[in-house]
Amino acid sequence: MGRPAGWMQKLTGRGAMRSPGAPSLRREVERQFWIQISTGITSEKAAEAVGVSQAVGSRWFRQRGGMPLFMSKPVSERYLSFTEREEISLLRAQDVGVREIARRLGRSPSTVSRELTRNAATRGGKLEYRASVAQWKAELVARRPKPAKLAINSQLCNYVQEHLEGKLRDAEGREVAGPRQAPFIGRNKPHRSDRQWVNGWSPEQIAKRLQIDFPDDPFMRISHEAIYQALYIQGRGALKRELVSYLRTGRALRVPRARAQAKAWAHVNEEVMISRRPAEAEDRSVPGHWEGDLIIGLDRSAIGTLVERSSRFTMLVHLPREAGYGLAPRTKNGPALAGYGAVTMANALKKVVTMLPAQLWHSLTWDRGKELSDHARFTIESGVKVFFADPHSPWQRGTNENTNGLLRQYFPKGTDLSRWSEQELQTVANTLNSRPRKTLGWKTPAETLNDYLKSAAQPGVATTG
Repeated sequence: MGRPAGWMQKLTGRGAMRSPGAPSLRREVERQFWIQISTGITSEKAAEAVGVSQAVGSRWFRQRGGMPLFMSKPVSERYLSFTEREEISLLRAQDVGVREIARRLGRSPSTVSRELTRNAATRGGKLEYRASVAQWKAELVARRPKPAKLAINSQLCNYVQEHLEGKLRDAEGREVAGPRQAPFIGRNKPHRSDRQWVNGWSPEQIAKRLQIDFPDDPFMRISHEAIYQALYIQGRGALKRELVSYLRTGRALRVPRARAQAKAWAHVNEEVMISRRPAEAEDRSVPGHWEGDLIIGLDRSAIGTLVERSSRFTMLVHLPREAGYGLAPRTKNGPALAGYGAVTMANALKKVVTMLPAQLWHSLTWDRGKELSDHARFTIESGVKVFFADPHSPWQRGTNENTNGLLRQYFPKGTDLSRWSEQELQTVANTLNSRPRKTLGWKTPAETLNDYLKSAAQPGVATTG
């Protein structure tokens, strides 16, 4: 025989609630997860730190679009915590009275009484207090989802969506067909070459323009942050998820500030900072101190450039793509096949070092790219100490930066640099080394380096040909 209508209301003081199913992870665990994310680590490592699976951490990050919002704020102490609910459950199992439980917790007896009634499990038609079920019910009832402004205002939603897409209209209001946008493929943003002609407005431009187009309509107002939240956070239901590809960054998830600032500089420590570079490298009096960098082309092609600080002697590093590049889809954490992965770059530099006498290789100053993250092995095998410039300080490698500008004469931007062979790179380097430089008293880099070798009574010819 079924239970009479309204029995749940009489038993607990609230209506029937859906079954929780499998025990869910507590909000406090997710809150700790976002605290870990704010330090700049990945969602996988943050999940491991709070004791959940990597899949759960990735889902939390994706569902909230990388935006913790209220999850980063601690819960007010006016509400019972999970620890307190566990204490209530244990004391209740020992038949401790409500007032005694309240006294031990430092809470009001009415608070404990309501907790034992409202958030207790009701399976079997009777009240049975369990901390996990009580926490689940409290978190479920505490949710007060406010409808998104774009979801309830269709005129505002259409305005925002059209301007994000960059729809063009002529003087008579007719839509003009513009360039097609690259399709949305999920989390990853489209390649830059597929996005270069997007005409969409930024959320900030849209928010400011609304005040001009609708000066007397207070309902046609929205902040740029609300637009970002509608795009990034799943479940808002206001804007199509695909519209993130129209943003200028093309980013499908917001990147936490600490993670964006951290970049990929984990391979740089105090021991390899430019401040630890020998003082003789500063005044350029002793040859053998080099500066290096990459020049990047289309389709992940690159050429390594090395410039000796004293003589301005230039060497080019051939970085061909690895076997299998472009034949199979790229896999996460898979081997770097573009030609300038960490291992490939270190091996290519080690080969170049053997082309000149060892006395011409004292140090190498690089920028902070990940391509030289295997610098420790390179130093051990080649004997060349590697130092890294400070963040956003290209002038600390000014000789290399200026040389890269000269090399663009031979390797223009927007071209595939993999089409040049190693012999052709040698020819370009020899051409550059045979040109007189004002900083050398109008002597060529090759002549300057040869003069040093002769004065040191060491055999060798300072050419790469």
